[in-house]
Amino acid sequence: MMKRRQFITLVGGAAATWPLAARGQQPERKRRIGVLLSYAEGDPEGQALIVQLRQDLQELGWIEGRNVTIDYRFGTAAAEPRRRYPELIALGPDVVVAGSGGIARTFRQASGTVPIVFAFALDPVGRGLVESLARPGGNATGFSNVEYSESGKLVELLKQVAPRVTQAAVIRDPTTPGGIGTLGAIQGAAASLGVGVRPINSDDAGAIERGVAGFASRPNGGLVVAPTGVSVDQRELITKLAGAQRAWSLE
Repeated sequence: MMKRRQFITLVGGAAATWPLAARGQQPERKRRIGVLLSYAEGDPEGQALIVQLRQDLQELGWIEGRNVTIDYRFGTAAAEPRRRYPELIALGPDVVVAGSGGIARTFRQASGTVPIVFAFALDPVGRGLVESLARPGGNATGFSNVEYSESGKLVELLKQVAPRVTQAAVIRDPTTPGGIGTLGAIQGAAASLGVGVRPINSDDAGAIERGVAGFASRPNGGLVVAPTGVSVDQRELITKLAGAQRAWSLE
């Protein structure tokens, strides 16, 4: 998992050093940062990240409204970044901040020149965001918070805290690389522990409710939440459902 200060320092450093040519020609020009987060506008967690971004950039000398302009966009649906990124690119940002690997990939496909900093990304090499973890290359860099293979440890932890668990429901979005890759790792680990796996495939609240309700009728069950957009968008609902069903839940 990335450290917040490392991420903010990376954003500030990108804004300061990447556009060197323009910086040399126009030393007084105000810098511009485009931010696209995978949260609904007004989401408390997303707003908290923005507040922290402003505060830490200020500590690094980047003061919003004085020497840097920050343009914010939000989107939780899979198609939302594709609708939002032209708005940000058209504003001419010196660097863009992508709240997820999917958003970073959208920016990467749209522009090979605008510097991109992603807050986290599952398998950034496999997804074509960077050439390697040691040497990202290209115009994108950032943090990888989870490797697919590590997702299997969620089932191991579930079995440790609830030894009687024999069935695990995995809430995931099957349309994303994270939802696909993590399920494979979870299934591999679960098989070695004698735990059956049942995917709940949806990013829709109603479908998640129905899936969890149906799974809860089985004995000795637990929930595993794959690290995808679902775990962010529906985190309150999933926590509520796990509490109502008295199920063990791990993310």
